[in-house]
Amino acid sequence: MNTIEVKIYYEDTDCGNVVYYANYLKYMERGRTEFLADHGFIVSELAAQGTVFVVARVEIDYRSSARLGETIVVKTSISEMTRTSILFTTIMTDKATERLIAEATARLVCVDPSGKIKRIPAELQDRGR
Repeated sequence: MNTIEVKIYYEDTDCGNVVYYANYLKYMERGRTEFLADHGFIVSELAAQGTVFVVARVEIDYRSSARLGETIVVKTSISEMTRTSILFTTIMTDKATERLIAEATARLVCVDPSGKIKRIPAELQDRGR
């Protein structure tokens, strides 16, 4: 599991100072990127080596709203890995109160630079679990 913190700024919110719903996708992306980095895989380096991950499916259950000035904790883990895809699970909570904000999953598929599905590199399969 990987944990990052995201402070909520004005730019993240709508006119009611509530985080705009699509911004949670950005927080999930940050969590996945840091998860991979913590396991020794830099996304830009993987891409330079011909391994790219594309999002095939996302599901989010919004449980409560994050608001301007709050800090949320984004916890990311891998719940499933196949030869060609990874299912990431993300839990977002308020840092101060531990209030559940959102639960999500995202399936990423491994592709080559032309977009053709390929196997996840063996070293990532070994270290990413």
